[in-house]
Amino acid sequence: MAQAVDASKNLAGDPRNREVVFPAGRDPQQGNLETPINSSPLSKWFINNLPAYRPGLTPFRRGLEVGMAHGYFIFGPFDKLGPLRNAANANLAGLLASIGLIVILTACLSMYANSNPGKALASVTVPNPPDAFSSKEGWNNFASAFLIGGIGGAITAYFLASNLDLFQGLLG
Repeated sequence: MAQAVDASKNLAGDPRNREVVFPAGRDPQQGNLETPINSSPLSKWFINNLPAYRPGLTPFRRGLEVGMAHGYFIFGPFDKLGPLRNAANANLAGLLASIGLIVILTACLSMYANSNPGKALASVTVPNPPDAFSSKEGWNNFASAFLIGGIGGAITAYFLASNLDLFQGLLG
């Protein structure tokens, strides 16, 4: 037991640990750490280019982009892994299940918007979060656009899955 305590003291005092992980802004009172993962230029570039953090977008546009992506990728598991995956109308069942989940997620976003959320906190990766999520109106615009985009993304995935033979015939 004494060896484990001594080993942890050596690790904490190891100068290599201080070269890699720092308190955010060099202020240990913030409770956030800069690591090679969250403070690398690649991570910052990727996260700051996501629709939620990209500068210059309205809350409606942010919600539309996020909804389209979610509607598109939610369709697949319902279509290919759902209980009706071997039925003739598996694509339609996947579409309806996807739309149902998008409606539930939109209701959750609306409830969060009505809970008077606080201002978005700055982090190591996103030092200047957008003001779009600082108000109830911004969150409601995001939620309504999420619904539209989510249903559109699910319909697009349904269309592609239903006409897969046609597309394969065009390419092959």
